Amino acid sequence: MADSAESEANANKIRHAIDVTLNSGSIAALITVVKSDQLTVGAKLLVSERSEAVGDFGDSGLARMLSDATPDFLRSHAAARMSTLDELTSESSEFGGSVFLFERIETEPRLVIAGAGHVGASLARLGALVGYRVALIDDRAEFVARELFNSAPEQNIDLIAADDWAGAVRAASGSGCGVSIAIVTRGHKQDEDCLRAALQTNPDYVGMIGSKRRTNIVLEKLRAEGFAAEQLQKVRAPIGLDIGAVSPEEVALAILAEIVAERRGRSGGPLSSWRRA
Repeated sequence: MADSAESEANANKIRHAIDVTLNSGSIAALITVVKSDQLTVGAKLLVSERSEAVGDFGDSGLARMLSDATPDFLRSHAAARMSTLDELTSESSEFGGSVFLFERIETEPRLVIAGAGHVGASLARLGALVGYRVALIDDRAEFVARELFNSAPEQNIDLIAADDWAGAVRAASGSGCGVSIAIVTRGHKQDEDCLRAALQTNPDYVGMIGSKRRTNIVLEKLRAEGFAAEQLQKVRAPIGLDIGAVSPEEVALAILAEIVAERRGRSGGPLSSWRRA
């Protein structure tokens, strides 16, 4: 009975820690024993991005080794990974052959789109289709009318008619964690206002549409205002991968492909490149 009560208490602590992780917009790894001669299969440990552990495998040394291995897993952007302890650390341990499942815990990815023209609308539809929580912003209410986005997947698109571009971008982006921001407005002034607001939220990804000349004008203006070079260097401008996109739908595809590559920690290059090495 005592072991059962302890197990339930441990599960409650982990559930609470997962709620805190999701509500705060941070990330963590949920580690589960899937095979072991010494450990209880199904036992769990939650390790935050700051290597703070919640849960108990009954061995503090084991918890430390798993916590030490967590940053590499989180940096990989993988959704899940299965490894033996021997694969995770060079330290010898009686648990070396035990197998652990690492799962990434984070809020659902969010996509904030500033500009609901042809490209922005196409990007919103595509983002919703692949599972992003989308916020589509425009200062023209008729461009974000619900009747334009009324299919089942499009119900997850938050349509925002904005009086103030910067305020709307900041409000939709929140803490910036797990957020990708695509700026696809119709002019320099709107781009500038949106990018200034986007950089203040420190999103995972920010990109801006336009020619090299147009985007450089905006970036130089913000540099003159005092934005750090490191911040501006992270801005993907012109936005998207080079796939030769022409139509609004193709441009949207190029943008979303870059966003997904950034989220997953990939280069965006061709998968077949290994054959040409």
